Amino acid sequence: MPTKTRLVFLMHPKEFKEEKAGTGRLTHLCLPNSEIRCGVSFEDDQDLQAMLRDPANFSVLLYPGVSALNLSKGQLTSEALGGRRLLVLLLDGTWSCARKMLRLSPSLQRLPRIMFTPGSPSRFLIKQQPQEGCLSTLEATHELFLALQQSGLDDYSLPSQLLELFDRMQKFQIQCAADPSRPGYRRKPYTPPAQRAAARSVSTARKSRLFIKT
Repeated sequence: MPTKTRLVFLMHPKEFKEEKAGTGRLTHLCLPNSEIRCGVSFEDDQDLQAMLRDPANFSVLLYPGVSALNLSKGQLTSEALGGRRLLVLLLDGTWSCARKMLRLSPSLQRLPRIMFTPGSPSRFLIKQQPQEGCLSTLEATHELFLALQQSGLDDYSLPSQLLELFDRMQKFQIQCAADPSRPGYRRKPYTPPAQRAAARSVSTARKSRLFIKT
């Protein structure tokens, strides 16, 4: 799917080496105008630093916060780009890993930040998000391009492509988990995210009571 916007997925090594259902890699394979760079600190990544210094690029970091420009509210315009190419950097890893990557990369800290207002909660069935509003890298990219199109900054020509891929990947994982002929893959089927969240809350409450008693 062609895009005007250049995406750079900054992937944590754990995500790169260990994650079996990494949505960042799946997303990259759909977007020819994207690349993956692996690391924790990106200060010594000469290619990335060259991109950030390139005057032809308008470089931003997709990261929520009070200072972030909300694309869903039209807070970034084509006039602000001034004819430059929009270069969006996405931190691909758990939230704790992403925070560490940002902390160890001052050049990323200095970038303008963008965000969006999600149009729907996470569709991730085989993983539980740490809190409401969190999305997988694939879902975040989908929402990003919806917001960019709404702002007139890009043309999201195939809005169903990423979500259909996401759905097929998860269905395959669920089928494998339910297949008794796949020993060692997974011993039990996936439960709904809401059920897992409730179970986690009960477990946390029990641990808290135990800690208080001791």
